[in-house]
Amino acid sequence: MPRFSVIVPAYKVQAYLHECLESVLSQSWTDLELIAVDDCSPDACGEIIDEFAARDPRVRAVHLPENAGLGRARNAGMRVAVGDYLLFLDSDDTLTPDALRAIADRLKETGEPDVLVYDYARTYWTGESERNKVASVLAEQGPTPFRLGDRPELLRLLMVAWNKACRREFVDRAGLAFPPGYYEDTPWTYPVLMSAESIATLDRVCVHYRQRRRGNILSTTSRRHFDVFEQYDRVFAFVEEHPELARWRPVLFRRMVDHFTTIFAKRDRLPSAARAEFLRRARAHYRRYLTPGTTIPARSRLRHALVHLGLHRTYRGLQAAMTLRRRTLKLAVKLARALRAGLLQTHYRVQLRLPLRADRAVFGAYWGRGHGCNPGALEAAFRTYAPEVRTAWIARPEHRQAVPPGPRPLTPGTAAYWTALARSKYLVNNVNFDRRLVKRPGQVFVQTQHGTPLKHMGLDLQERPAAARDMDFEALLRGVDTWDYVLSANRHTTLTWERVYPGRYRTLEYGYPRNDVFQRATAADVARLRDSLGIPRDTVAILYAPTHRDHRRTQYPALDLERVLRRLGPRFVVLARPHHWQGSLVARRTPGVIDVGDHPSVESLCLASDALVTDYSSIMFDYANLDRPIVVHAPDEDWAAYRAARGVYFDLRAVPPGVVARSEDELIDIFRTGHWHGSRSAQLRAAFRERFCPYDDGRAAERVVRRIVLGETQLPPVVPLAERRPVPSAAASGHPPLTAVPQPSGAQPVTDGR
Repeated sequence: MPRFSVIVPAYKVQAYLHECLESVLSQSWTDLELIAVDDCSPDACGEIIDEFAARDPRVRAVHLPENAGLGRARNAGMRVAVGDYLLFLDSDDTLTPDALRAIADRLKETGEPDVLVYDYARTYWTGESERNKVASVLAEQGPTPFRLGDRPELLRLLMVAWNKACRREFVDRAGLAFPPGYYEDTPWTYPVLMSAESIATLDRVCVHYRQRRRGNILSTTSRRHFDVFEQYDRVFAFVEEHPELARWRPVLFRRMVDHFTTIFAKRDRLPSAARAEFLRRARAHYRRYLTPGTTIPARSRLRHALVHLGLHRTYRGLQAAMTLRRRTLKLAVKLARALRAGLLQTHYRVQLRLPLRADRAVFGAYWGRGHGCNPGALEAAFRTYAPEVRTAWIARPEHRQAVPPGPRPLTPGTAAYWTALARSKYLVNNVNFDRRLVKRPGQVFVQTQHGTPLKHMGLDLQERPAAARDMDFEALLRGVDTWDYVLSANRHTTLTWERVYPGRYRTLEYGYPRNDVFQRATAADVARLRDSLGIPRDTVAILYAPTHRDHRRTQYPALDLERVLRRLGPRFVVLARPHHWQGSLVARRTPGVIDVGDHPSVESLCLASDALVTDYSSIMFDYANLDRPIVVHAPDEDWAAYRAARGVYFDLRAVPPGVVARSEDELIDIFRTGHWHGSRSAQLRAAFRERFCPYDDGRAAERVVRRIVLGETQLPPVVPLAERRPVPSAAASGHPPLTAVPQPSGAQPVTDGR
């Protein structure tokens, strides 16, 4: 008997069905049956289902003799299901990777509840993805399992069948089934939640809910939307049959009226001639099911009153008035913004005519994010070696708290911001400033960049449309023409920058200032950082920092961190650091995984860790300065796709900074056997450091300030690699000893956007 029966009804979805079924069969949890129900679909759905059934014995094909509708197709699937739990998946949606494993683990943790509710994300045809806005109600804190009365906020979730796993015994005992018609999920979901003796939640996105550009049944204009009245009749009939559920009548009443008004308000659902009739039917249901003592929230009272009175024309008039008000406010805001922008640009033009201030410097990084990267290290060096220069830091309001005491915070788009750009002598950034910046004679622009390039950059992206997207190369070159100095950490970087960013600037091959902290930190700093991150003593901390994939619209982790840690055992923890363009790498709270996506300093994370696992991120070049183990995770297909889409400057797998794992299992074995810190790893790292870390000796920022601000030509000499003593990791210091893993029984805050 399989653990899960995944039921997928299919009707006119031939374009999406293959992806849907594949998302189930490719799950890391394999104890399942996939029941695909062909609802007499006139397209190729039936043939696709038969093809999957022929190739995988876990697929059960069910062909209905006539079109029965979504609800009855699901019932047909339930009749043949034998799994412990029933899961429903619409045929244009998909399961996320490892979703079933996460569901199975949570069911086990919570004692086999009747119902497990998990989360979803809307995925749009444009490639954008948005998580459920009320995901907070799925928090896993508190007693588990529970009943709906303990967590009534669950009723705020979308009332659908495909975000729940239901124990088959419970469904059979309660006699639950789907009715015909539109909105068939309504008389299924409410009874499921109200009658379940035990419920648990899983705070993880398990379903990608496709938002189709065309073809969504509920977005079609039809009288079939009147089915919603019968569906709520069924819900209240269920409550009548179970008097112990009478307490839910007021909640169901409020939800019903909200549902009616939502349908009525959407202009694409009801035929124009049927709108008045719909509101009359809604009024009848309002009066039929109104429960004495029902409290209507203030924000809903107007809608409830209009439904109660059946005021069709009044409702439409109010809608028109609200639309007019909304458009008027939108226009007023637009005009106010345009006026403000015009006044600010006039202010900027005035400031450009005033003298430069030689004792002013403006810094920024990553388009207004927090204090960090090379500009952050240089800003601190300005205050140390050129204290006569007053510094300011550009930060958006949400990042102001990351700016340390010392520099004056500047909010982009303010008068103070434009004054600083117009009159400061020194401009420092790791990207370009505002495109409206006018570079004045006498101003010095230091372009620090933000990493050693492995992937193609600048003009090389002209041959990589998937990575370049809509990049304006003429604007890029106009920005390059404002640069006076460009920082470089090695000869490879120098040669690359001068070719892909051709300009009149001067390259300073001094090393990257952000890496100075690696040579200056102490063992006490490492211990303090580990304590602040909650890294348990006597554990090996792995920093996992993958890069962004330009060729993917949807970014998802290449590693199942939960599985990796389960195989490695409790002596390992993972610091999960996503690229700044990605969301969190942690879909749910997982023992041993510390989500450090919002940590302000990637350098601090490097210092706190004992090893780095990455794929193609430039963090490897910086981490090599610590002389700590690096493992490159580069599966064959992924590496080939990345090289083809983005382009790379050398074959990383031929000259890596450490051992290379070509699969998740191989990566696990590398850590379990101790190969990650073995002699071969050390040899590869030494060669990599020789090539890419010649100048990062802890004094890069000092050299830049002495050269650019103080005008010195005799700069501090570079400390040779052999004489550098970067702070050792906690593991290398002897806590814990670096031995093979037995078979398990079960500084300164710097923001970086690698």
